[in-house]
Amino acid sequence: MATNFLYAASLKTANGTKWGYINEKGEFEIQPEFNFALDFQKNGLATVEKDGKYGCIDKYGIIRIPFLFESTIEFSEGRAAVVYAGGFHVIDEQGTILTKKPYNYIGMFYDGRALVSDQDKESSFRYGYLNTHGDIAIPIQFETASDFTNGIAIVKLSDLQFALIDRRGNIVNVYPYFFVGYYGENLLAYRKDPSDLYGYIDLRGNLVISPRYRVAQAFEDSRAVVTETEDLQNRYGLIDRTGNYIIKPRYNDIMPLGEHRFAVGKALDEDKPYLGSRYALANWKGECLTDFIYDHISRFEQGIASVGDGKQAFFIDRTGNRARGLPVVRGADNVTLVGKLVRAMKGTRVAYFDRRGNLVWKQNTIIPLTSRYRVIEKQYEPNKDYLVYYPQVDGIKNEKAQVTVNNRLKELSKLKKIEPTEQLDYSYVGDFNVSFFQNNLLVIELFGYEYYFGAAHGMPTKIYVTINLISGRIYALEDLFKKGSNYLARVSSIIEEMISTDPQYDYVFPGAFQGITNDQPFYVDQDHLYIFFAPYQIGPYAAGFPTFKIPYTSIFDILDTKGEFWLSFH
Repeated sequence: MATNFLYAASLKTANGTKWGYINEKGEFEIQPEFNFALDFQKNGLATVEKDGKYGCIDKYGIIRIPFLFESTIEFSEGRAAVVYAGGFHVIDEQGTILTKKPYNYIGMFYDGRALVSDQDKESSFRYGYLNTHGDIAIPIQFETASDFTNGIAIVKLSDLQFALIDRRGNIVNVYPYFFVGYYGENLLAYRKDPSDLYGYIDLRGNLVISPRYRVAQAFEDSRAVVTETEDLQNRYGLIDRTGNYIIKPRYNDIMPLGEHRFAVGKALDEDKPYLGSRYALANWKGECLTDFIYDHISRFEQGIASVGDGKQAFFIDRTGNRARGLPVVRGADNVTLVGKLVRAMKGTRVAYFDRRGNLVWKQNTIIPLTSRYRVIEKQYEPNKDYLVYYPQVDGIKNEKAQVTVNNRLKELSKLKKIEPTEQLDYSYVGDFNVSFFQNNLLVIELFGYEYYFGAAHGMPTKIYVTINLISGRIYALEDLFKKGSNYLARVSSIIEEMISTDPQYDYVFPGAFQGITNDQPFYVDQDHLYIFFAPYQIGPYAAGFPTFKIPYTSIFDILDTKGEFWLSFH
């Protein structure tokens, strides 16, 4: 097997979406067997996921870190913070757990230190730092703390008292202010008390720029993004180290891109700035090098950045012109240089092109089930903020039944009429997977993510459609059980027992579970019935979709084993 650059790639199969790794010719070097896969890191390891647990493989596909962890694994300085058994730990590149106890939070390592958080005796969260051995290097004692940068970090000692510390935890300087932070280029944003504006001090605490800002970001490339306004309309500007404006405060958004370049954004709607911006590229002097034509501009790396304008994605150089020798990918949202290839993303879909623009690989749009049946992927994009990949079933003998099934799949996939030029208050991306297929039963998972612009987070949705491929019938939960069996009470009782005895369900809000309903969301596989709930329904948002896995053996006496639903897959 080759050990050159490999690229994460996915295939839709009858067992769901599976990830593996292709070479630059588009051939799978590591077969698609994982539920999720990330790019290879600099240490030659890649994070992959199976059955809800994460581990790492090498470029030969050999498992180097076993599938034990509940979070993705990103290494820095030879260490990674992972979630294991409900808490954060530190592991090395062999997967050895170095920490002696779980913590509430562990960050990435910088300068040999990782930010760590835990609760004190009063149940308040406090912060400190770990060393690369997983031991406490600086005691957990601070009210807030930052990552280390150039051997220093900013911590909050108490109300109206911040400090600059070194890697040993020694206090280098103390600042008697309500807030001190956003360290960049030896300058710190500060706020004397809660009602004051932001200004900037140096590391010794000397005043450099007098307080006048409502927002004051960190300095980068001798520039900082600030605003003086407090109304709903954003008015961001760019200042130099003396506080003089390089770009006057009149833009909806300004983002540092590195290499002395900035993205400057004008609001799509001045009365609704949260809807987003159209961006131009500006130089270090504040001069716009392009018109306001881009949906996004990435950070520059070695003189190149990627842009997208809603119709295509491509690369520009530091002058704002199209970069030579790199392709334009029509229909893509964004592009990235990865090894020798260009990765293009459209919603949740990934494709790879060579640098001449020739397609090397893209995810399949037809999922074969048998020689007769298949699921075909369709795309619906009526608006720049609304994209749905939805399934259509092919092969049902009764054509009328097939039309009925496919119309229902469209409806449940949330296809709706939206004008192309309409500015929505939200974005929506929908997708699907084949969750289970056996004999004549097909279970399709439809999922989506709706995000209202300006909100703290979006809302995921999920539903399963259980289809008999001979009759075209879509089953409800009651179809699995004998008539008169009172399955609602029986299954509810099992779930109540799971909540009260299994620690993994400790997150369920007390008293929130009141039993299942006739229209209860569910899905099945060969051996289990799965009952699930929406976020917030019985648990916190962070819990996702609380799901209860019930073996058929525990409810076999009330299953309708002679019924159409059961016989369709047994």
